[in-house]
Amino acid sequence: MSRPGSGQRWVGRWGCGLLALLLLLLPGPSGTSEITFELPDNAKQCFYEDITQGTKCTLEFQVITGGHYDVDCRLEDPDGNMLYKEMKKQYDSFTFTASKNGTYKFCFSNEFSTFTHKTVYFDFQVGEDPPLFPSENRVSALTQMESACVSIHEALKSVIDYQTHFRLREAQGRSRAEDLNTRVAYWSVGEAVILLVVSIGQVFLLKSFFSDKRTTTTRVGS
Repeated sequence: MSRPGSGQRWVGRWGCGLLALLLLLLPGPSGTSEITFELPDNAKQCFYEDITQGTKCTLEFQVITGGHYDVDCRLEDPDGNMLYKEMKKQYDSFTFTASKNGTYKFCFSNEFSTFTHKTVYFDFQVGEDPPLFPSENRVSALTQMESACVSIHEALKSVIDYQTHFRLREAQGRSRAEDLNTRVAYWSVGEAVILLVVSIGQVFLLKSFFSDKRTTTTRVGS
């Protein structure tokens, strides 16, 4: 015979676990743009976002591959006023609150680079996540199951952020390793060619030391 209240605890655990699974399957907030794109040399790429006045936004970017892993970034409001501008940054994060309604523009520039193209990742978050429960901001306290689900939801968001940063670091590390491997391969081929040329030169030089040098003498008779 089960103890009183044990069935409720099992229902709560299964309900919270089911909700956590649904949170994993649900897409992220509609106001979040997360893109990885190629930025060629001597090129500039701009993106546009319609934002309502008073909305809190965050722009975070990182250069994954290419050159010195740096890029120019700037953010403008609908009137063309500069809100953010940084030159040759590897990564950065900028948070602002929209002062007016309209289309905001942020651009990434690689115009200072002549030979190398870049791979850039950015995450542009517009607004805050909606509450997990419609009555989450109510005056009364949340139930034990609701509190546990909210904690799991926050933990899952942290896990997603950590996974994103780890993927970026892994991609950046792999790019550097491949670049280093290519340089080592070219250096090894160059050393092999130089060694071959020096060996052949030494063979011909030694051969010239032991070759017979015949001289012709002419006698003058009386």
